[in-house]
Amino acid sequence: MTDNPKLLSDSEWRARLTPEAFRVLRQHGTERPGTSPLNYEKRQGHYACAGCGQTLFASDTKFDAGCGWPSFFQALDGAVETQTDRSHFMVRTEVHCSRCGGHLGHVFPDGPAPTGARFCMNGVSLTFEPDEA
Repeated sequence: MTDNPKLLSDSEWRARLTPEAFRVLRQHGTERPGTSPLNYEKRQGHYACAGCGQTLFASDTKFDAGCGWPSFFQALDGAVETQTDRSHFMVRTEVHCSRCGGHLGHVFPDGPAPTGARFCMNGVSLTFEPDEA
């Protein structure tokens, strides 16, 4: 096995992830809206990539966008990469974990101040780590 998560084989990823997480993170799938328990997470903490554990978002950037997926107005510096997604007869900006390349969701320009961004993330592609009390 490699130390670089971007070089893991599909079989290595399947061994690490649930079938749904594999479908989303490695095959660019989308979970059904409203199905993630992270939609209701209100504690202070950090959201990390379910594939490799890299911290991606701070809880103070999370907001309720009403879209059915956990949403954030800003990613941590260097935590994500984006690329143009032309699937489904539209143009969107796809968001990936910068460490493992896992598909997280999409970012849209209709979020709140101060950034105006709405990082609409699949909950299955994230884990939540609460701050210690």
